[in-house]
Amino acid sequence: MSVVVIEFITLDGRVGDPDGRAGTPHGGWAFRYGPEAVAGDKFRLGKLLDEGVMLLGRRTWELFAEIWPGRDDPFSARMNAATKLVASTTLTDVSAWQNSRILDGDLIDAVTSEHRDVIVTGSLSVVHQLMGEDLIDEYRLLTFPTVLGYGAQLFAPDSPIDLECRSVEPVGAAVFTRYGRPAR
Repeated sequence: MSVVVIEFITLDGRVGDPDGRAGTPHGGWAFRYGPEAVAGDKFRLGKLLDEGVMLLGRRTWELFAEIWPGRDDPFSARMNAATKLVASTTLTDVSAWQNSRILDGDLIDAVTSEHRDVIVTGSLSVVHQLMGEDLIDEYRLLTFPTVLGYGAQLFAPDSPIDLECRSVEPVGAAVFTRYGRPAR
């Protein structure tokens, strides 16, 4: 089992409001480059999505539950078919998006006892909890040529992490990178 984090991110490490739905002053930064910049399997999830489990925080799940169920292209079909765990203490009904269920118990316990690969999409509070326990095996980042100078950051300035670059690939206006734990 491995934990893979996927994020749209700016050059200065900001991850908040990439689609503009949160209404922040500079929100929508990832979507300014057109739909081809963000559509499809940009994170190269492939079998990981088919055989693993997605882990989403409440806000990300609510956003995705509005978007994905109404789409029917091949990648959307895979997203909709994927098993989804929702980390929330306030949601009681996740029937709006098929194959979703609310995570029972502690987040860390659930992740460490999971036998399938875990894909964390967005969900910064979930990512930070997993980072705090050193449970993330890989970061797949789609970096856009934007500098915001403020907003939520993926990596906290006071929490150093050593990673190795596994791949770099231009994807339209963005760059897709994979970083993982260094070989031990």
